Amino acid sequence: MAKPLPESQPDSMNVAWSDVVRFIRQLGHDLRNHLNAIELQSAYIGELERKDELKSEIKRLHEMVAGMTSALQSLSRAVSEVKANLIAYPAADLVEDLRQKIDHDFSGGNTAINWDIQVGNAMLSVDPQLLQEAFGELFANAFRHDCDKGALVAIARLDKDRLLFTLREPKSGFHAPTENWVREPLRKVSHGHYGLGLNRVRAIVEAHGGEMYARYDPDVSALTTTLVLPASGNQNA
Repeated sequence: MAKPLPESQPDSMNVAWSDVVRFIRQLGHDLRNHLNAIELQSAYIGELERKDELKSEIKRLHEMVAGMTSALQSLSRAVSEVKANLIAYPAADLVEDLRQKIDHDFSGGNTAINWDIQVGNAMLSVDPQLLQEAFGELFANAFRHDCDKGALVAIARLDKDRLLFTLREPKSGFHAPTENWVREPLRKVSHGHYGLGLNRVRAIVEAHGGEMYARYDPDVSALTTTLVLPASGNQNA
């Protein structure tokens, strides 16, 4: 009797995201240990060397190693579990703080940001440091990925017991699906970027009891990303 043919094997394996995170963090830890050893060795050589030209090159090597170490730390943080330390914070103060930071951090760009903030006297329960990280990544992603000519539009509004923050990016010829826009880590990678940013933003928002989603409107050629955070208190604008 002929033996049954073996079942065909899939082309790819399914790996749990928790295993991927553990791998990335362990790899980053191991590599940082090696880089720290190189950094210490270069510092020692720099102390021994007296020629200015060579000392300059050793300093440059030190800076390169420090940059790689920082990149690995950022990568490890991007996949780490979000633990929010929530405090009461007026929505108007939070959004204004975020606006000032974004305007400062991205003031050198060619694209303007138009702000429209109307949040009344609502109160939020937030981790300001984590939200600064999330908003910074959201805007950095907008500037980095094919933002067409035209201003970004940032709108903060209250909707009953929710704070809605939307970022509208002008984009023509946008064809990517947005159903899982913020839930596809590692899907799109490039030099120095690994498709983890928006997934991290989503995780931070969800750690605040909120949600995040995006949609593209071809009629106005704009991609709109919305962050929703719970709000309470007097919400009259």
